[in-house]
Amino acid sequence: MSNYVDEVLEYVKRKDPNETEFIQTVTEVLDSLRPLVEEKEKLLRDNIILERLVEPEKIVAFRVPWVDDAGVWHVNRGWRVQFNSALGPYKGGLRFKPTVNLSILKFLAFEQTFKNCLTGRPIGGGKGGSDFDPKGKSDGEIMRFCQSFITGLYQNIGSNLDVPAGDIGVGSKEIGYMFGQYKRIVGAFENGALTGKATTFGGCFGRDTSTGYGAVYFTKSMLNANGRKVRGSTFALSGYGNVAWGAAKKLSEKGAKVLSISGSDGYIYDPDGVSGEKVDYMLDMRNTPNRSVKLYADKFGVPYFPGEKPWGRVKADYYMPCGTQNEVTLEDAQRMIDEGTCDTLIEVSNMPTTPDAINLLKAHNWTIAPSKAVNAAGVACSAIEMSQNAMKRYFTAEEVDGWLRTIMANIYDGCATAAAKYGKEGDLMAGANLCATEKIIDAMVGQGVC
Repeated sequence: MSNYVDEVLEYVKRKDPNETEFIQTVTEVLDSLRPLVEEKEKLLRDNIILERLVEPEKIVAFRVPWVDDAGVWHVNRGWRVQFNSALGPYKGGLRFKPTVNLSILKFLAFEQTFKNCLTGRPIGGGKGGSDFDPKGKSDGEIMRFCQSFITGLYQNIGSNLDVPAGDIGVGSKEIGYMFGQYKRIVGAFENGALTGKATTFGGCFGRDTSTGYGAVYFTKSMLNANGRKVRGSTFALSGYGNVAWGAAKKLSEKGAKVLSISGSDGYIYDPDGVSGEKVDYMLDMRNTPNRSVKLYADKFGVPYFPGEKPWGRVKADYYMPCGTQNEVTLEDAQRMIDEGTCDTLIEVSNMPTTPDAINLLKAHNWTIAPSKAVNAAGVACSAIEMSQNAMKRYFTAEEVDGWLRTIMANIYDGCATAAAKYGKEGDLMAGANLCATEKIIDAMVGQGVC
């Protein structure tokens, strides 16, 4: 048996011992690649593929000074991790959150490389952001921060180099502020340099709902392949942000019932289902100064469970985490197993399940749909926006949605096929990594060692 995977894992742990999130995702991916490595070890070693695969091509770090409404100056840190451009320009979101650090951004950029490959679009992987907290800030403060951020980054982005988009804390408003500053600096209307823009200046119709809708399209393909249906099923969701909102909206449209949403303060249980005006209210919740899922419970008179998560506490056919990384722990997994009504975890947020929880669920024959496949419609929609910017035209919402349905069905098929090819039938987590890595390896080898 080859030791190549273990050698590279040891290399990563030795080089970046404090980057826990990055080590976690590299370990998960490389472990799943062992059958591919066994088959192609000489090619991989000769071209140092794994060593290159786990090392970012470039990391940009910069300071972001900005002034608040009271005239007080602040300084935050900004980063852009340009991980892999074998398939195309770097592509991935910007995250503004106080907990953002280099380990998290490297983990996200590494995952983004494989996710972007799965879409079939010619885009590489990257991610960026800042430890800035937009919560409680005025529009003027956010605008000044975004202008300063892009001033520090603009030389490293462009339609054929690196195309950032939004992520947590960065929506169309923030992208608009950054694009406006970028346009002023470069002196040209190069709207292909950023995606997630408003539709009035190059944005793609359906971008706000794409990730959540795409997660449901993937789920539909997966369930249909196993003789199941979305319609009539129950889902427990976490989060109440843009992704959870899109997923809840599409699930209710398809005849499923969403029983829970959650926030950092706890979760709510709605036996009648989160649908209609309740889905719309999720948008209002995000725009209140004191963000809390309790607002939903107070408005609609449903049970609220402070400090808890829905995993194993809500009886549902499927669990769908839409919050943040590592929110499903070993304890949660055990409770989900003990609860007994579910055997499928559909990851929508990036890396929401800890390794121990994954191992326990797999030991009990659970199906785990991996986030890099499930949530890929967001970046697929961004790639569509890149195309329409290059063509100087708009695609209709119906065109975009049709392409996303096809892309997500193809992603499921690719994951399932690759898993079976390498003796991992039914293991969609391994299948996603194997499917993407085959394509990335071919591109990296074809371009030489550089």
